[in-house]
Amino acid sequence: MNDRLAITRGVMNMFENWGLHSEEMMALLDLEGKARHFTQYRYNKPLPDTPDVMRRVEYLVRIDDALRTTYPSNPSMGKRWLRQRSHKFNKHSPLSMMIGDGEQGMIYVLSRLDCTFAWDQSGSKPC
Repeated sequence: MNDRLAITRGVMNMFENWGLHSEEMMALLDLEGKARHFTQYRYNKPLPDTPDVMRRVEYLVRIDDALRTTYPSNPSMGKRWLRQRSHKFNKHSPLSMMIGDGEQGMIYVLSRLDCTFAWDQSGSKPC
């Protein structure tokens, strides 16, 4: 339980650094309910321990890590990048892709940020 609570707090901090609204946070984690109830996760309730939620958390944390690597001298750039429309995302923002396309959108965004993830997804084998 303590590990899940620590993970939840880390995810909430990441979301706050990204400048997300409760509705966006809930959509990224595919959680049902009212946005005002989402605040319970900021304080004392761990995220649901389901494979779907934990897999999404893993993708989101990897995206956050990749953003830190991509913009090492400007941490606030990741927040901007997530909302910036791009031709790489069919003139959508990475955030809207992740929300609109769910887990597949997260995989797409992560593969654009992290070439090692894209390599693993391609099924390629080292020589």
